[in-house]
Amino acid sequence: MIELKAPSNIIITDVKIVPLKQREYIGSLEPAWDPGGSKSFRIGGGAFTQIHTNEGLIGIGPSIDKNFLQEVKNLVVGQSPFSVYEINSKLRSNIFAPPYNGNAGVDIALWDIIGKSLSKPLYELWGGSNRQIIPYASFVVLSEPQERSELASSLKQQGWKAIKLRLHHERIEDDIRTVELVRQAVGDSMEIMVDANQAESFQERPLGVQWDFQRALDTAKELEKSKVYWLEEPLKRFDYDGLSKLAELTSVSLAGGENNSRIQDFNNMFEKNAYDIIQPESLVMDGVTELLNLGELAKKFGKRIVPHHGGGEIGLIAHMHLVAAWTHAPYLELLNDPPVGSYEHKLSIIKDPPLVNEGYIVLPDSPGLGVEIDCDFIDC
Repeated sequence: MIELKAPSNIIITDVKIVPLKQREYIGSLEPAWDPGGSKSFRIGGGAFTQIHTNEGLIGIGPSIDKNFLQEVKNLVVGQSPFSVYEINSKLRSNIFAPPYNGNAGVDIALWDIIGKSLSKPLYELWGGSNRQIIPYASFVVLSEPQERSELASSLKQQGWKAIKLRLHHERIEDDIRTVELVRQAVGDSMEIMVDANQAESFQERPLGVQWDFQRALDTAKELEKSKVYWLEEPLKRFDYDGLSKLAELTSVSLAGGENNSRIQDFNNMFEKNAYDIIQPESLVMDGVTELLNLGELAKKFGKRIVPHHGGGEIGLIAHMHLVAAWTHAPYLELLNDPPVGSYEHKLSIIKDPPLVNEGYIVLPDSPGLGVEIDCDFIDC
């Protein structure tokens, strides 16, 4: 836990949900993790959270469900933002909002205020010193091996250093062919991660193709030949015994945890040695406060941590700071499947957003999150 000392009698006075103007609809893609479904990409639209204080500081975070806004106000108005740990605990105990639209917006906005009040960017407040991080392009669609190979080659030419393929075709031969063609296209210049999405669904049965243990093992053995950096979620979400057994039988690192919402889940992963790399999601775990705790826990167990992020706006900025703060976080997940699914679309709501340049992102060094919402999307 980071020790926080409030520099003044700063008090929360209001919590608001601010709508964002939609400037353009880009299109939609069929996500690999939701066969038959659709993921839309827009410039603008949606909303974000503002927390106001008596000293004029305003913190921003992802949107929260408007149905819980009054409950949130009842819990936080009149409190000090420096009581972020206590507030986070109260929110988690009293407000059971849905993932990606819940308490994380409040938690991230509180940390933004704290950083601004202390005149420190969050990565520095959390113990980091290097603003430069490496993102990996996390693809959205399953697609065909040749198409994925061509996209990987294009990203290589742009300077990207790592990509993640969705890998759960009907036939294992198509999975392996995808990896082989991508490796041929990029050589040793890029790290390749693959995602089986077997723990994606909140239902017992994963959506789409379902792997058994043998499919997972056969895939892992083939991935060893292509020097794949990790195999993500090859089995069901709570199959820690199966994951532990798989980890013993392959040299490919196993990764997962994006939909696990409790610290205890990750304790179980560590004790079972189920994953080499954990991927907690702040918008599932009610904010970055829990991820800061998990970062310390992962370090204790000698594990790497690469936070999952399926969004791309303020939550992504918060994750950038987390990755910059941790020495055991080698990569940042950046959902990027251009042209329709380009990461730049969602970041366009940010004034002067940090973008990928020659394979790196350099974080802003302004206090807090270090970013502002572009006035083209709100009434400034």
